[in-house]
Amino acid sequence: MHVNREEPRAYYIPYSTSENANSGKRGQSPYYQTLNGSWKFNYLPSVKEVEDDFYKEDKDVKGWDDLIVPSCWQTNGYDQLQYVNYNYPFPCDPPFMPIENPTGLYVREFMVSDQWESKEKYVVFEGVNSCFYVWINGTFVGYSQGSRMPAEFLVSPYLKSGKNRMSVMVLKWCDGSYLEGQDMWRFSGIFRDVYMLARDKAHVRDVFNKQQLSDDFQKATLSCEIETTGPIEVTVELKDASGRIVSLGEASIDGKGSIPLVVNNPKLWNAENPYLYSLYVYASNEVLTFTVGFRSIAVQDGVFTINGQAVKLKGVNRHDSHPELGGTIPVNHMIKDLVVMKQHNINTIRTSHYPNDPRFLELCNKYGFYVIDEADLECHGVYSAGPFNILSINPDWKKSFMDRMTRMVERDKNQASVIMWSLGNESWYEVNHIAMAEWARNRDTSRLIHYEGAQYPRVETNPNEESLDLVSRMYASPAEIEKYALDDTNSKPLLLCEYSHAMGNGPGDLKDYWDVIDAYPKLMGGCVWEWVDHGMKTQTAEGIHYFAYGGDFGEKLHDGNFCIDGLVTPDRKPHTGLLEYKKVIAPIKIEAVQLAEGRIRITNRYDFIDLTHVSVHWKVEEDGVVVQQGYLDDSDVAPHTESIVRIPYELPEVSANRYFLTLTCKMKVDTLWCEAGHELTFEQFELPVERIEAVVEPSLAPIHVTQNGHLVAIEGFDFQHEFDLYDGTLTRISKHGLQLLQSPATFNIWRAPIDNDAHLKPKWLQEGYDQAVMRVYRSEIIEQTENSVSIGVDFSLGGYIKYPILHGKSIWQFDGTGKINLQVNVKVREGLPFLPRFGLKLTMPQGTEEVEYFGFGPQESYIDKQHSVKKGKYLQTVDELFEPYIRPQENGSRFGTEWVSVSNGQGMGLNFTSDKAFSFNAAHYTPEDLAAASHHHMLVRREETIVHLDYKMSGVGSHSCGPELAPQYRLEENEFEFKLVIRPVFKEDE
Repeated sequence: MHVNREEPRAYYIPYSTSENANSGKRGQSPYYQTLNGSWKFNYLPSVKEVEDDFYKEDKDVKGWDDLIVPSCWQTNGYDQLQYVNYNYPFPCDPPFMPIENPTGLYVREFMVSDQWESKEKYVVFEGVNSCFYVWINGTFVGYSQGSRMPAEFLVSPYLKSGKNRMSVMVLKWCDGSYLEGQDMWRFSGIFRDVYMLARDKAHVRDVFNKQQLSDDFQKATLSCEIETTGPIEVTVELKDASGRIVSLGEASIDGKGSIPLVVNNPKLWNAENPYLYSLYVYASNEVLTFTVGFRSIAVQDGVFTINGQAVKLKGVNRHDSHPELGGTIPVNHMIKDLVVMKQHNINTIRTSHYPNDPRFLELCNKYGFYVIDEADLECHGVYSAGPFNILSINPDWKKSFMDRMTRMVERDKNQASVIMWSLGNESWYEVNHIAMAEWARNRDTSRLIHYEGAQYPRVETNPNEESLDLVSRMYASPAEIEKYALDDTNSKPLLLCEYSHAMGNGPGDLKDYWDVIDAYPKLMGGCVWEWVDHGMKTQTAEGIHYFAYGGDFGEKLHDGNFCIDGLVTPDRKPHTGLLEYKKVIAPIKIEAVQLAEGRIRITNRYDFIDLTHVSVHWKVEEDGVVVQQGYLDDSDVAPHTESIVRIPYELPEVSANRYFLTLTCKMKVDTLWCEAGHELTFEQFELPVERIEAVVEPSLAPIHVTQNGHLVAIEGFDFQHEFDLYDGTLTRISKHGLQLLQSPATFNIWRAPIDNDAHLKPKWLQEGYDQAVMRVYRSEIIEQTENSVSIGVDFSLGGYIKYPILHGKSIWQFDGTGKINLQVNVKVREGLPFLPRFGLKLTMPQGTEEVEYFGFGPQESYIDKQHSVKKGKYLQTVDELFEPYIRPQENGSRFGTEWVSVSNGQGMGLNFTSDKAFSFNAAHYTPEDLAAASHHHMLVRREETIVHLDYKMSGVGSHSCGPELAPQYRLEENEFEFKLVIRPVFKEDE
């Protein structure tokens, strides 16, 4: 697995002074020299094409390409960009790899200072995929594999003062690739930083800051276990966040030694208040610095705790993913991820499925995140070849399994944010995993051991799970985790290491999960799959930029858009699913106690901090217009406690209007991750005001009805409508001569399938839902008076081959005001899959761009994704209603709408109401347009506006990889009635 590689150690950079160390900038150290930059590079399709002398000092490489290090080959035009979920993109024949193994040759000339002459010199490669060989000045230095962990080599014997040459050969595949079968783009090359370190001959090689807290947390002991390369005097100094020395010690160490430090009344670290001490290790001319966060991780009576407090992990799975750089992640990009996460109430990150850059963990220490640090181990690809445990049970692979665990633990053992070690992902669970877990527990007793693969049933053996501290599940339903919680024989906490698959328009089941998680102490939370869409930024031949997914680069084996499964876009714009998650996991809960008296309950769901940093703004809206507002003075609520407060609003006893109270919790001060005024959460209530209907009896003018063949014309004082008896539908609406309908209205059950419809879509297509057309059995005028006319239609909707999907009876009533009342009664054929939707589809003419509505907004909402929206009056454009998912699909629906007007810029259009709240959608695309396009940039925007008025739209769920859509969110009623009122309006005059 390696040749001449140094033993793993904790991550650090040696500095010359504590001031330089405090800068956090590696370049401030005179003992650090970056090798990042431009290297000469030669890509070869096969290792057999490598010239034997490429690494020699006199090799002419001037004709080679220039490539920036760190970077990935595939994002620079070399090799094949390829996304696969878990199947190996090579023949499964462990440990052998394809003979045609793509290879990258790197050469870099660099200077070594005379001031380093007496130093021991090391080179550190922080990440190279998948394996590499190193030569310096023509002499072989060493070999390493294991793509996402550092490899350090002693290079003093090979270097000279002045100019030197380093040559590196990187292979795309090695036997270690069988353990790197994660769900991701397959990137290659030197993709993380490369640098040299100069050390004294006798220096501190490794530091392990082992901490122990007393039972009452009033005393912390820090045992600094130090390993040196020779006899040396070592001094350690612990400072608090203000720079005050709180403990110090010293010792003469030759080999291994320990220096104890004691802190009384320590300030504890947690994700809400990430208090960090700074430890300085002085040895000879070097200063090493480590942040120290005192915290206790434990399971107490089946409950996961931090610092003795039960904690829920509100997390995400995060891949290293940059839309242009691939697996190369700049520090500012890491910070951007963490800032957006904090702004959306996320407190936990699972490093799926490999260790991240060590600076990412340092940022997590600082910003406040709980990290599940996961070994670079997934052999999911053998599942397709079988049996799944062929590597995890094989003793020949034990060293490889262990290597990935030991290097991760040794590197990250001093990071406060790391609360548990994960043995990898989806690699079955066998004796090799148990060896990893037992070693980790012996090495570090302060963290938990996690591995989801233990959930799978055994084939040949039945290894026990005592080495694991918790039970982990993927995509279990809310009912399944509740069943676990209710079983008293389950003594370990349960973590959903992956759940609520956030692919496309979703997830739609987050509140269902958190209602259960919050109810049971044994349920410790989970990590949504996943943080980011892994789209790669590219462009068409015409220069149109878009985000690509599997198959877009001509690769033969790929898994399509399954990598577009995140809560944020590749450029980190939040999807509506992230807004939903933010609301569901919010740290503050607000409930009504007695709304008539203005009394509400505020519950602090933080684990460690009170609410003095939060301001609560309240406002009362009368039919969407703010009429009263103010701030609550009492927000000093201790963690896990509640307070009942009174809001001093005044309400009328009766009113024709409706009143809504909205409370918004905002940050009072600036922080690392937000500015003052940032919204943490909100809650909204309809206030109990007795309703009196404002009855306005319209003066119904007479209408003139004429029938010409199958066309019925209805004319009034300022309108002219038309109904086609043959097609059984409305074909014309006009007011003051302005045509408001571009084509006949139709009933519709189809939506452009979302990613979470993937398993259901074949059943829908089999029944012809996508091709359902209307068959009219009866269509006639059933009642007529001087100022109204009613037309009755009996119809069915059906596709081809099968019996009709549904039968319906509709009554269209037209009155002298120009208003159209629609009542439709529907019976759905028994035994069918639930309907995507049912409603009326209208096409309105070009220029219909303004949408005003009273309902949930401002972003899209569905029956199971509507907790992050507020009831109110909104004015938006048709384009603003649209959500541009990378793979087009149903989007932009507004759940819980009470009325909507769709009009041109002058306010001329149609108003829609119903006796019950409904869903609507307005877009410049039909469902068929969306379903036919594989990428957003392929959509052709229509000039007209397509309006859907839905009795009900089925929910979105997370069934692309999670459980089926819950029954309460499906349109699976066999009989239902839908009423809709259509009124032509000139809004500016009304």
